[in-house]
Amino acid sequence: MSPVTYTRRGSVAWVTINRPTARNALSKTVRDGLYEATHRFNADADAKVMVLTGAGDKAFCAGGDLKEMAEDSLTIPPPDFVPQFGRNIEVSKPTIAAVNGVAYAGGFLLAQCCDLCVAADTATFAISEVKVGRGAPWAAPLSWLVPPRIAMQILLTGDPLPAQRAQEVGLVNEVVPFAQLQDTAQRLADRIAANAPLSVRAAKQTARLVVEQPLSEAYAAAERIWEPVYLSEDAQEGPAAFAANRAPEWKGR
Repeated sequence: MSPVTYTRRGSVAWVTINRPTARNALSKTVRDGLYEATHRFNADADAKVMVLTGAGDKAFCAGGDLKEMAEDSLTIPPPDFVPQFGRNIEVSKPTIAAVNGVAYAGGFLLAQCCDLCVAADTATFAISEVKVGRGAPWAAPLSWLVPPRIAMQILLTGDPLPAQRAQEVGLVNEVVPFAQLQDTAQRLADRIAANAPLSVRAAKQTARLVVEQPLSEAYAAAERIWEPVYLSEDAQEGPAAFAANRAPEWKGR
């Protein structure tokens, strides 16, 4: 079995870490598989949204493969050690983490990188590096996702955050029973995929602007991002479909 699988359900690509007996830990084969699946998603014109999940009911991803790290005497992981959407691999289309269990360390990283996060009520989140003497430079965006003191608590204690608490602090969008996780993620992805693709991509870019630049500059950048959307064929198709009381036929141009 492949350590990472890629399947499509309609317009939604499902990328699954398929190493449940090892709690879906990030071995080299898994990391390589995640890169390959992400490149495949980027190139798949029929895939509008990616859902990233883990196999089984115990772990989304427990983080790095510590046995492999010990064998390799890993010191500082390179910036491209694991795919980080928007940092070392660009993903312009929306991504959703469907967290089915433990999301620790590198597993937290993967959930953090996704645009949205749906979690099973049995899921837990932790940046556990302080407990094993490792580092988490990839956690730099955390205080943008959650309040700074929550981010500080997560980083300094390494303690697990239950799914309900993760939702309360804004790390998770929705918490559902485990049996409903995949259907919930699929429905969310389908709703996004049904929207105008150029508008969706521009919206994703816009949401992050104020993290990277002052508000006055973010407004100007947003105008540049949205101008080609306004000038697109889809911008005319939306009102035309509404006026004709029919579903729009998006062309992505």
